[in-house]
Amino acid sequence: MPEPKTIPTTTTTDVEELKLDPLDIRHEPFDPEDEYRPEPEPEPLPPVWMDGSLRIGIHTSISGSYLNALESARKLGCNALQIFSASPRMWAGGPARIPDADAAAFRARREELGLGPLVIHANYLINLAAVQSMLRTRSIQAFQDELVRSIALGADFLVVHPGARGEAKMETAIATIIDSVKQAVRRVPLGNLRILIENTAGMGSAVGSRLEEIAAVIRGLSSLGAAACLDTAHLFAAGYDLSSASGLEATISQIEQTVGLENVYVWHVNDSKIALGGRVDRHEHIGHGKIKADAFARILRHPKLGASLATGLPGRVFLLETPIEEPGDDRKNVAKLWELSGEEGPAVEKSYSMLTSALKKKLTAHRKETAKAVRDAARKSSKKKKKG
Repeated sequence: MPEPKTIPTTTTTDVEELKLDPLDIRHEPFDPEDEYRPEPEPEPLPPVWMDGSLRIGIHTSISGSYLNALESARKLGCNALQIFSASPRMWAGGPARIPDADAAAFRARREELGLGPLVIHANYLINLAAVQSMLRTRSIQAFQDELVRSIALGADFLVVHPGARGEAKMETAIATIIDSVKQAVRRVPLGNLRILIENTAGMGSAVGSRLEEIAAVIRGLSSLGAAACLDTAHLFAAGYDLSSASGLEATISQIEQTVGLENVYVWHVNDSKIALGGRVDRHEHIGHGKIKADAFARILRHPKLGASLATGLPGRVFLLETPIEEPGDDRKNVAKLWELSGEEGPAVEKSYSMLTSALKKKLTAHRKETAKAVRDAARKSSKKKKKG
């Protein structure tokens, strides 16, 4: 008959060897430190585009699909991009909201391509400084729609022009812009989206041709984290001489004293068809305008203006808004920026352009039809006046 199994027990001798009191084993008090505590969620890593590398992009078209804009940026050798979220010259340029599936597909593809930052430019018709109540109300609503679409697409920055003040005083216009933005942001959680106020060339009664005006607006929106987007062609047309080395340094000094370089997240990099101080907004191909190629090399390589972790602003981006008049103009301007920067950009799809020969013919025909319609309307109006 097998012997019964014995269950080992802890003896007093065992406890003494472990230097423990048997009473403590049976009646050890609860220590809150022994409670299980889940590991805290790790802090999210900064996006890849904030690694201190040079970021160069161009405004790409969303025609056909938001995804097309991403593919165009990739094919053109960009590592960042700017888009419109809807038609920029129509109040009803499309749905106020983007379908969830489309927005999700866009965000996923952008992450795959490693493109960033993503900048969205607001509708040109928006006038946050408008004196007319109806125009201002419409502008606030349109800007709110821009915010909602930007958040859906996962944009990092939303650029908007300050607007035109009409007969209003500059101080009044700036206060109106600040209030308009705050009204648009109500009930819209911005998350990581940052609003950027863009400088202007100074045409008509436009606000923002002076750096002091941009600084005043972003100070008034400091609670929202608003900052600035500076356009080289606009600065030049407004009288800031970027074309010479000394002029660039003087402009940088003025930016530091007003807006603050730490608040300039986006540079719109455009040459100017207009002479210094001409106060007209006309963009030109890089190196073909009044600012000249050497000036852009100085801008792109300036330690304070780039995205260097040591001296610049990580994530700062240089974006082209140059004209595309012939197939390949877009590709050539991107390549020119990389060349002037002294760095090698991403791979380019040879011969790719957002403007194809077929599309150019179509656009040319459309312009001719539009011009003819305008002329015909003018003739009819003239005949009616003569009869009257």
